[in-house]
Amino acid sequence: MSISDPVADMLTKIRNAGMAKHEKVDIPTSKLKLEIVKILKTEGYIKNFKKASQDGVNVIRVFLKYDDQTLSIIHGIEKVSKPGRRVYAGYKNMPRVFNGYGTLIVSTSIGVTTGKKAAEKKIGGELICTVW
Repeated sequence: MSISDPVADMLTKIRNAGMAKHEKVDIPTSKLKLEIVKILKTEGYIKNFKKASQDGVNVIRVFLKYDDQTLSIIHGIEKVSKPGRRVYAGYKNMPRVFNGYGTLIVSTSIGVTTGKKAAEKKIGGELICTVW
């Protein structure tokens, strides 16, 4: 079975692993997915990640982060652009996630970055996902 949207599949795996309280989740590797995971790490949504090889397939092993009551730090993670409907925004009208408490991940001409950094650099792009 082919996956039409690998990024949405990655976000679903992270969401499901967090709800099931798994320590880690393995995701097939791509450059875009690796950049998204790096942003999740720098924004504090996951503990860590590393590249690994499982049965000859390269994967990104994501270690999830939980609070004291074993609730996932990621309360929600949603895909904004979909294969049938791409969503773009300029730097002037970059949406905010939960009034600034969440993170918007954007694919710009200089690479994948957060919505806040893209607006500071005055660059627009495709809205990939929101995390809160």
